[in-house]
Amino acid sequence: MNQPLSRRSAIRVGGASLFGLSFPQLLAATEKANRKARVKSIIFLHQWGGPGQHETFDPKPDAPDNVRGWFGATKTKIPGVIFGEKLPKLAAIADKLTIVRNMQHSVSMKNHNSAGYYSLTGIPPAVDDQRLRDSLELFPAFGSIVNKFLPSEKGVAGFVSFPHVISDGSVTPGQHASFLGKTNAPLLVTEDPNNERFRLPELTLPEGLTPDRLEDRRSVLDLIDSQSDLLEKSLLAKGLDESYQKAVAMLTSPAFKTAFDLTKEPKDVRDKYGRTTYGQSCLLARRLVEAGAKFVNVYFAKSIGGPSGGWDYHGFRGEDVPGRLNFLLPITDLTLPTLIADLEERGLLDSTLVVWVGEFGRTPKISSNGGRDHWPACYNAVLVGGGARKGYVHGASDKLAAQPTVGRVTPEDLAATMFDALGLDPDLEIRDTQNRPLPISRGKPVKELFA
Repeated sequence: MNQPLSRRSAIRVGGASLFGLSFPQLLAATEKANRKARVKSIIFLHQWGGPGQHETFDPKPDAPDNVRGWFGATKTKIPGVIFGEKLPKLAAIADKLTIVRNMQHSVSMKNHNSAGYYSLTGIPPAVDDQRLRDSLELFPAFGSIVNKFLPSEKGVAGFVSFPHVISDGSVTPGQHASFLGKTNAPLLVTEDPNNERFRLPELTLPEGLTPDRLEDRRSVLDLIDSQSDLLEKSLLAKGLDESYQKAVAMLTSPAFKTAFDLTKEPKDVRDKYGRTTYGQSCLLARRLVEAGAKFVNVYFAKSIGGPSGGWDYHGFRGEDVPGRLNFLLPITDLTLPTLIADLEERGLLDSTLVVWVGEFGRTPKISSNGGRDHWPACYNAVLVGGGARKGYVHGASDKLAAQPTVGRVTPEDLAATMFDALGLDPDLEIRDTQNRPLPISRGKPVKELFA
């Protein structure tokens, strides 16, 4: 005999219908979300500004001077494959990596905000606008989609993003839940993990307020009001009225919050990651997937360029472009191998997929003003862990690293590949503000990237 729906179940089903899913659609979505998964978590290392393929994973040492650039190349553990000479540690572990050398935009997005949105969602914006404005009409972040269909355990934030909100003129869209609502927003932390006082601002339970009393919704809202000074420092507390059960779980489960206490890591481990904002952010990412987070966004930098910014190295007359690269490349060569080794040592690499990618690459020819301009026609991505093929180079570029010569992988395909790795059908639909069905990805998983 069929059991009747409990009040709690009915509320859950009713809540689902408010977001455009009927009960049959909800069941179908659950079936699609329960496909066999290769990984439990993804660490998405977003290289804001656009790393140059010539200086990283696709150097062209035999090209003319104005193409090959400022540095040479170094051999890797993959026969016949070379990396940029400033990445010797990565070259030494190339047999663990999957290198994608044929990334290409399906449309020519040459502005940072447009291409950034594309790289963070897998969806191209309608226009290539340097000041692309955020709106609920634009697509949600990868992690918000993951959080909607693969919610984490009680007390764990499924989607965490740090340590910046990236922008170029205006805030770059694609960093939050958009039309999926605040219940799927990331836990956004903008404090510097390299700061010795770094902690997750947290709501605390006053004496006498037990977990049982949290069943009273009013008690939680009163608690939030009483600690309003903390709300400005952490988006964990914002939107709690929309995600009441998540709020209760966070308040009553200290385990996840402990992951943010980097002082519990041995000094030598922290030193291996590098005492930089990016290095300590990657260490935090490892601690978060260990604590159960499903999708972690780590932004290399807040700004596209500048002395301590991201990978935008157009160069201008008088600017020291090699000096900029001598800041960017050593950080990458120190931190990424350390993260991989740390995940492997802790038995987390098989269940975690690490993805390293920016919004585009750099022009083959060095600009007359020095440096390289934006180039979406050919750039690189790196995958490691989670069953990704080891020591594998996917695709190839021409002799100038200007165009792919073997195949093409788009941001849509990379998005589909990540969703597929987590067990989500890329054709799974979400509903926008107009209740229109939209697939979570417009691409196809690149099956060749996995063993």
